[in-house]
Amino acid sequence: MEQVFTITFITGLLAAMMRMATPIIFGTLGEILSERAGVLNLGIEGIMLMGAMTGFLTTLTTGSLWLGVAAAALVGALLALFMAFLAVYLGLSQHVSGLGITLFSTGLAMFIYRLSVGSPVNPPTVRPFTQAAIPFLSEIPVIGPAFFTQYTLVYWAFLLIPALWVLLYRTTWGLAIRTVGENPLAADTVGINVSLVRTLCLAGGGALMGIGGAFLTLAHQNMFLIDVVGGRGWISIAMVIFGNWDPARGAAGALIFGFLDALQLRLQGLGFDIPFHLFLLIPYLMTVVALVSVSRRAAAPAGLLKPYRREEKG
Repeated sequence: MEQVFTITFITGLLAAMMRMATPIIFGTLGEILSERAGVLNLGIEGIMLMGAMTGFLTTLTTGSLWLGVAAAALVGALLALFMAFLAVYLGLSQHVSGLGITLFSTGLAMFIYRLSVGSPVNPPTVRPFTQAAIPFLSEIPVIGPAFFTQYTLVYWAFLLIPALWVLLYRTTWGLAIRTVGENPLAADTVGINVSLVRTLCLAGGGALMGIGGAFLTLAHQNMFLIDVVGGRGWISIAMVIFGNWDPARGAAGALIFGFLDALQLRLQGLGFDIPFHLFLLIPYLMTVVALVSVSRRAAAPAGLLKPYRREEKG
């Protein structure tokens, strides 16, 4: 246990927490943006996987990491627009549409990857992002190396938290988004285009999900594997509920999950005589416990899951 309380261990744990939380933060923020407008996007797992694959192949082909990130954001937005076509314009079940997007994206990602690289014994790799230290701040003991010596996409994720909060709660656009999510009829009555707002929110949310997937193959790892997302899309949906549809609270939930995920990896490395399956269970078990604890006071947007047709408003 003495190894657990060293400065080196704590610094490494906090740094890993930031990295582990980053893809979930991107996914959580993207899902909050979609659900605040009244659309549950269960396609998030597949969108993140397509983002991971697209970002990886683009970087492998062009040698540019930022082109990979841009391509992942684009494919995420396009898949979310497909979700908008099904759930917003056709009025199909959001549950069925979202799960269909996930199944479609998962199969398509594997098909394109195999078509592009075949089935090599050793998967191809790319040179991933390197960590960038923020001057002065990175020199602060413990928290400097942990919080301010990170990948650029980590900084992006944490800057997006207050940005989305301001958008939702301090701008007229945010008011329109929340009104559409709570009462689309009232929004339509005052001249807000409900379908357009939902479509734009889905597209923006999908782009964030795609970037979250790209982080896994361009920073966290340097290769694409079919299980690279590992359920982080579903965890993101859980963090939306845990955070009561608030960006700051949802991100806090992602940090808690990232901390537990990083902790179980380091406890395994210390050689504790416990089956590693139990370590892997820790963050997911705590997620379930957290969801149960907040489920009674969770207040979803009133218009969530409800299709809106202007011709039926009367």
